[in-house]
Parts: sequence; C-alpha cells; structure tokens
Amino acid sequence: MHCASCVRTIEKALASVPGVDEASVNLGTAQAHVRGRDLDPKRLVAAVRESGYGAAPLDDAAQTPSEQEAAARRQTRGMLRRTLVAAALTVPVVAVSMAGVMFPGRNVVLLVLTLPVYLWAGAPFLKGALQTLRHRTANMDTLIATGTTAALLLSVAATVFPERVAAAAPAGGGMDPVYYEAVGVILTLILFGRYLETRARGRTSAAIRRLLELAPKRARLVTLGGSGEIEVPLADVRAGARLRVKPGDSVPVDGVVRSGRSAVDESMVTGESIPVEKAPGDAVLAGTLNGDGVFEMEATAVGARTALSQIVRLVQQAQASKPPIQRLADKVAGVFVPVVLGLAVVTWVVWFVVGPEPRILRATVALASVLIIACPCALGLATPTAILAGTGRGARHGILFRNAESLEAARRITLVLFDKTGTLTEGRPRLTDRVQLAGVSEERLLGTAAALELASAHPLARAVVDAANERGVVPPPVDAFASRTGLGVVGRVSGESAAVGSVQLLADEGIDSSAVADELDRFAAEGKTPLLVAAGGRLLGVLAVADREKPSAAAAIARLRAQGLEVAMLTGDREDTARAVAGRLGIEEADVFARVLAAEKADRVAALQARGEVVAMVGDGVNDAPALARADVGIAIGAGSDIAIEASDVTLVGESLENVPMAIALSRATLTAIRQNLLFAFLYNALGIPIAAGVLYPLTGWMLSPMIASAAMAASSVSVVANSLRLAGRRLS
Repeated sequence: MHCASCVRTIEKALASVPGVDEASVNLGTAQAHVRGRDLDPKRLVAAVRESGYGAAPLDDAAQTPSEQEAAARRQTRGMLRRTLVAAALTVPVVAVSMAGVMFPGRNVVLLVLTLPVYLWAGAPFLKGALQTLRHRTANMDTLIATGTTAALLLSVAATVFPERVAAAAPAGGGMDPVYYEAVGVILTLILFGRYLETRARGRTSAAIRRLLELAPKRARLVTLGGSGEIEVPLADVRAGARLRVKPGDSVPVDGVVRSGRSAVDESMVTGESIPVEKAPGDAVLAGTLNGDGVFEMEATAVGARTALSQIVRLVQQAQASKPPIQRLADKVAGVFVPVVLGLAVVTWVVWFVVGPEPRILRATVALASVLIIACPCALGLATPTAILAGTGRGARHGILFRNAESLEAARRITLVLFDKTGTLTEGRPRLTDRVQLAGVSEERLLGTAAALELASAHPLARAVVDAANERGVVPPPVDAFASRTGLGVVGRVSGESAAVGSVQLLADEGIDSSAVADELDRFAAEGKTPLLVAAGGRLLGVLAVADREKPSAAAAIARLRAQGLEVAMLTGDREDTARAVAGRLGIEEADVFARVLAAEKADRVAALQARGEVVAMVGDGVNDAPALARADVGIAIGAGSDIAIEASDVTLVGESLENVPMAIALSRATLTAIRQNLLFAFLYNALGIPIAAGVLYPLTGWMLSPMIASAAMAASSVSVVANSLRLAGRRLS
C-alpha cells in the first residue's frame, strides 16, 4: 500500500465479505482490523488478494522485533538502491538535455539510459498500475505509471519517427519533443520521496518494537531446594514458577517478590522516572529493569497475560484504528484517483483542441503533470502517521489509548472527574498523627492499639499494625477480644481492659475523652479518622489515620486547570473528609460530590453531561467501572482493577496522576497534527492540480514541468510525515 486509494480499495474488498461489520485499514502499520460475525481469515485474505494486494492473518505473519527491524531495513535499503541507480542513470540524461548537447544518435543514447530507470527502478509503479488495471481499480501507481509512460512514449516516438513528430511540432514551437530527462527525474524524485517516507514511517511505528524488546528471551528458573538455577526460554515459564532476578536483569514475567529486595526501574513500562523499591509481597512487571539487588519472584502472569503484552495489544489496537476525523479523507480518497484520471483526460483534450502549438506536446506535458502532482500519498498518510506518533509517545509514558476514537474524544474534554480513594489518594490508610497523654510512652500507646487491631478485620486496623511494625513495637498478648460494629474494638491487653475506637466507644466504657477534644476537632477538619486508645480505665491518647493524597495529585490538578479544564471529585466518603482532601489538592468545595454510592456514580456523570460538560472520569476500582463506561472518556489507573481498565478508554499504566493532563495534551497535539496534515493535503491538491493543468498559462505563459510536479508530490508526503514526527519531541502542556 502506498496511498489513501489503496486503503479505500482494501477496505471495500474486506467490507464485501459476508459477516464483516467494519473493516479499518491502516496505511502506517500496513494492518487491517476487521470486526464481524463468523469471520473466516481465509475469505478475508482472498478478498484482499482479489483486489490486487497481498495479505496474511496477523498471527501467521507475526515477527519478532529483530525480524521486523530487519524487514524494515531491507525495504528501506531496496528503495535506496533503486533511487541511487535511477539517479546515476538520470544525471547524464539531464546534463545532455539541459546543456543542449547534440551528437549523432543522441536521442538513442538517452533512450538507452532512461529505459533501465523506467523498467527497473520504476518497476514497483508499473506492477502496481498493472495490478489495479487487472482488478479495475486505481491508485497512485496508476497516476505515476500513466504520467511517465505518456512522456516516455512521446519521446520514443520522437526518437523512432523524428520526421513525423517534427511535423506535429513545427519549428519555433518552443518545446522539445524528447522528455527522457523528465521521465528519469520524475521516477528518481518519487523513489527518493518513497525512501524518505519509508524511513520516517519506520520511526513512527518503532514504539511497538521497543515495547516488544523489553521482555527478555530467557528466565532464571530456581531449582528444587532453592540452591541453584537454570536458564530456560521465556516460553517455558509457567504461572507459579519461582524465578531469580539478578542485578541488571529485565524482569521476565509479571509476578510477586517472595524474597530479597531491590530497586526496579519501571520507566519503560509506567513512565515513572524514579526506581521503585521492591520487597517481599510487592508486585513486579515484565520488561522492567532490576537495579543492584537480587530477589526471587513467583510468576503470576506469563505470555499474553503479562501487563507488557496487554500494553502492546492496546497500542496495536489504537494504531490500527481510525478517528472520526479520518472519515472525510476516506470519502475523498474513494473517488480521488478516478476523478484525477478524468481531469487529466479533460486537460489533454482542452490543450489539444484550443492550446497553442505544438498542441500534442503541450497536451501530453499537462496530462503528465496533472497525473504526477495529484498523488494521494499525503492524504493517506495524514492521519495514520500522527496516530502512530501520538500513541507511540503515549506508550513510552505509560499512557495507553484504547483506539483512535478515544484519542480524538480526549481533546474535547471540559471537566475531569476524579474518584478519591485509590485515585487521588493512595488507597492505603496510614497512621499520620499520634497524641500521647502525660506519662504514656509511644510504645505503650502503639502497642496497646496494635494488639487489639491485630485481630480486627477493619481497613484502618492495618494502618495501626503497620505503624507499630515500622517502629519495632511488639504488640502484647490479647484475650477477650470483641468487635463493636461501628464503634471499635475491646479486649484485655496484658491483663488490663483496653479499647480502641470512637468517642462513643470510650463513653460506653466509662472513659472521659475531653482531654483530646481539640485534637479531635483538628483531625476532623483535616479529614483524618481519630482512633482513641484506652487501657486500665483511662485514656492513653489518640491515633489519627488517613488515606494520604498521592504526591502527584496536586500537580496534576494544577496542570489540568492551566489547560482550562474544570476539576471535580467524586467519592462515597464523608463530606468533611472529602472536602479536606479537596482543599489540600486545590479542588473547589462546590465541585466535591461526597457520599455517592457506587451505583450512583454513573448517574452523577450523566448529570454533568446533561449540563453540557464533556466528562473524563478517572478511577481505579470495580465500583468505578459504570462511571468510566458512562463518561465521554474513561481513564483507568493501571494499578487498579481489570474491570476498571476494561471499561475505560484510556489506561495509565503507572500511579502518577500527572499522566492525566499529559494524555489530554497529547490528544490535543495529535489532533492538531492530523488537522494540519489533512489541511495541507487538501490545499496541496486543490492548488497543485489546477496549476499542473495550466490555468496560469493564459496569464503568465508558464506551464508546470512534470519534473517540478514530481518534486512537489514527493515533498508533500515527506512533509506530512515530518509534521507527525514532531509529536515525538513536542512539549505537552
């Protein structure tokens, strides 16, 4: 495939197969994505072949990253070889023609030099044109082959029958009937443009290859007993296997650390620039890079189930899809080449009938110029190259768009709605404050609380136990433990009655808590949950537990506001806690929706949409899935549940919320590039075709040379690809 017409032809062929609901062909990746019922790959492949192109099921044609790289290099080298040979043979033809050098057999020598350029270097265009002719279709090869063939046949006629052509082109006509230099220069320039285009397209699709290369080829399997290890192919690793990861190794599969510690660089998968400390119980991802430590891990997901494989699948899916903005270009491409062929014929007839002498020569030059300049390459490359570049950059930062429609929809967002717990906050309550009464040690306060909370299943209990462990406090023994629903826990600690919980619990136990009333008010204002601790009939102190905000939350919200977006928070938590968190993060009090049940979150999104907002919902849990699906753009945090990710349009692989504004900025930049590309492609053809047809001749006496037309055509494709590649280094804000 080389142009938008090729894409349109293949899509129509695939759509004609029974059972196909939708077929989308991507020029940049040379892949087709087909949806429907009872699809038979053999019938799909046959339909593509009947339209004049080749195809194979993607699984059958799958290549390793090194094979893909080698294939791309071969294609690029082949195009460069043809370009250099064409240039070497064309230079003497141009020199002789432009300098007006005359010698016996001059035109025969020029013909001998030009034929290899036409027949060998230009063979891809000739073969493509013959294929389209055989299948009654047309594409850019048709235009190039027809234009160069017209110029060559006219030149051959002037060489073989000089007297007859001279009679048709009287002296003083101002035109040389031999156009060998035009044929050579046209094909050389188009080949050079194709070479540059092939190189650039290889760069835009490099994101997938880099992702695939992250996973190592082998893994260190720990032998029975744990004393030794053997290296095995990655394909032999099964879930539950014990693997050893040494310094500098790439983590082979997804898993959980079972022993050892290390810092793991996850930037290539999540976009997080700082290595993450890993200890027993922590999850590790395939493709991430181990630091200086050694650890053993248990494999939990292998093969296509790893996070890296799912990332690759999402990126491929996004790159193979088309945004709605592409529909206009597709409609134009469907009729473009036939219209251009018709215009070329009309141009030739007009010049031949009413043009000045030598009419047949001028008519042929105008026809060749129209055919060559009207290449739909730029139109076909406008969208896929920008999508490739945009999704590729997103993948490098851990931003995965489900499809091109999601990428386009993100540009229109007016309000970003965040879930609180696990999204804006860490989702893991931690001990933030402790207040000890006079004469009470930290060890007694924390030890008493941890002793009772060890037996509790409440989410806040874990925070107290973890704090005691971090400080090396060993909880004393407990008996007579009891849980008071909604109030706290009680029991006997070291022989004394003890309680941990609310003011009401202590009041029920006959213990006065007025000594910490000011602290309780302060914690409530800060959105923290107080746990009063008592033992032996008296108050020991109070512990404050809170789900801390993510370090990236405040900066992300500030960037979203700088982008002109509204920011709101949605949570099932209490009003005071929600407003305290929102205040610290810079969210307006009026934009806080608290005590919203999971079933009501989607209704809240719908209410915002009803008032005219284009809503992006950011969440991480199962209870966020309905709201993510209801939002115009659902953004799932990759550390969240599979259900949330499945319901979303955009997935953020890492924990950093700063990828939310980056995703929106990337969407805006990509759509801007697509619009620029399409505008340029349309303007190029709208201006180029009339000029090539000769509309300026009555005013200026100037006709567009086919050589200039070929240079303009090549430049148009390269400029569109280059504009898309700017996304790789563009500042996103």
